[in-house]
Amino acid sequence: MPRWLVFAIDISAVFVTFIFAYLLRYNFETYTFSWILALSQALLVCSVYSIFMLIFKSYSGLIRQTTIRDTFIIAVINSVTLIIFVVFTFGSRNFGLPGLFNIPYSVLVIHFGMVTVSLILFRVFIKMFYIFVTVQEGNRKMVLIYGASETGIMVKRVITNDPKSRYKLFGFVDNNPKLLGKKVDGYPVFSDGVLNKDFIDSQSIQTFIFANENISAGKKKEVIESVIDLGLEILDTPAFNQWLNGQLQVKQLRKVQLEDLLGREPISLDLKRIAAGLKDKTILVTGAAGSIGSEIVRQLTKYQYKQLILVDNSETPCYYLEIELKKSFPGTPFELIVGDVANEVKMNHIFKKYQPQIVFHAAAYKHVPIMEANPHEAFRVNVGGTKIVSELAIKYKAEKFVMISSDKAVNPTNVMGATKKVCELLIQAQSRRPEISTQFVTTRFGNVLGSNGSAIHLFKRQIAEGGPVTITDPEITRYFMTIPEACQLVLEAGFAGNGGEIFVFDMGDPVKILDLALKLIQLSGMEPYEDINIKYIGLRPGEKMFEELFTDEEKHLPTHNPKISIAKIAPADYDCIIPKINEALASIYDKSGIEVIEALKEIVPEFTSDYAKTH
Repeated sequence: MPRWLVFAIDISAVFVTFIFAYLLRYNFETYTFSWILALSQALLVCSVYSIFMLIFKSYSGLIRQTTIRDTFIIAVINSVTLIIFVVFTFGSRNFGLPGLFNIPYSVLVIHFGMVTVSLILFRVFIKMFYIFVTVQEGNRKMVLIYGASETGIMVKRVITNDPKSRYKLFGFVDNNPKLLGKKVDGYPVFSDGVLNKDFIDSQSIQTFIFANENISAGKKKEVIESVIDLGLEILDTPAFNQWLNGQLQVKQLRKVQLEDLLGREPISLDLKRIAAGLKDKTILVTGAAGSIGSEIVRQLTKYQYKQLILVDNSETPCYYLEIELKKSFPGTPFELIVGDVANEVKMNHIFKKYQPQIVFHAAAYKHVPIMEANPHEAFRVNVGGTKIVSELAIKYKAEKFVMISSDKAVNPTNVMGATKKVCELLIQAQSRRPEISTQFVTTRFGNVLGSNGSAIHLFKRQIAEGGPVTITDPEITRYFMTIPEACQLVLEAGFAGNGGEIFVFDMGDPVKILDLALKLIQLSGMEPYEDINIKYIGLRPGEKMFEELFTDEEKHLPTHNPKISIAKIAPADYDCIIPKINEALASIYDKSGIEVIEALKEIVPEFTSDYAKTH
């Protein structure tokens, strides 16, 4: 209904109920009052109502989505108008105001009650009629909502009020003893004891919506895992700051992600220290369009820096990053540059022009099998790029240099991990040079869920294609954390160190890749081994059965943040390591793959490789 029509109906209701109030007041004996006066007063009342309806915009909401707020506005308009006309009547009778303003008090009271009921019932009728003619009950899925607090009630109202919703609410699940056995917003509240196959099947429950904001990550993981085996569609409610214009919509309910099954608590950051370290600084991020680099950029947008210099060698991801920054973070001062960190001339031009004070070095080749087949590129970009960027940071007197390393650098068995170990040694050696002012810090962590080209992306594609899901070995394990979690800790560690530290992040317990694959299949609404098969393909060249975060020789030192430790390693000698790196980089493409591997082994004696057997 257009707004003008709602406004016209409301004013008509005001007029009609006022005349009817007059009739009631005089027992329908029309000869006992002046019709001309009554009609004139009705028009006066409509005029005042019109003013307040325009002020409060009571006509502007969608009638089919009428809420308590809308009825409250109507009550306010009616109450204010009643008070005004009571004052008018009193003034007419005692201070000589015109007889037009002398409306009987009884007429005003009767009219107040009638018009309030009429305007509210009109909206309720339209809302119920709309639901009646649009909702198709037969196509709706029966739903349980986990959480009967504010968020759960909001989800309930969204799915019941939206005629296009595919869901029909059965009830809430909540362990609050004050709510059990009672009804919330007209629906029963059950304990989580009903989350069993017998109950779910008997009540034809098809969907489970998680809507409890006051619960620990561990408990949430426990609840979701208990529901996965029941064959339900599992949805999660987004955080309030992700609602569209402050309003939750059915389409925003998202499928539960693997991140929710890690059970990791939110990170507590030293925001003041980070903010002080970034304030009014020019910040360079290499590998800025990658999974880690782009998330570092998103995290940085929360702080007051001077400018972001974003460097990446991949054109298309740079394009998408630029679009995202302009759309999601308007006003962010940044320069996006396509460039190779291993190109010394290009990088020198960037450092000379922008004079970055903070450097986050995330650029690197990371895929183990690809780098195993391309050791020259792994060494040139990972090691050579780190050498160039770190030395330019020293040359142009950057205050802080933070390098992103990997758990694959610990006792490396592949080229990628070995190059990262060389980078760790190089950065530590740079930090020990007495003549420099730049603080060098290394951060080491394991796999991140959802990063570009990760196993999770591969599994999702294989599931979408009908399988099979390929896993190297049923016993293989990896450490996992979310991308935002990793990047928050990168910022925290970057401003916690004094230089030379290798910060290692708490990754929790290692996770079986097989378990992740099984849960991902179930979260996709399918059954492992029935709908989607699993195929074991054996370990790939250079791949470990399990990863490590520390070597046996490294000591673990605590920091102010319980999720960050320091790996205390033997000091690296700059004058010893740099000649070996330079020798390997010199005419690198004239060397054979075996020679590059031998160069890596000379710098990292613990590096073991099967390269000679496979190439």
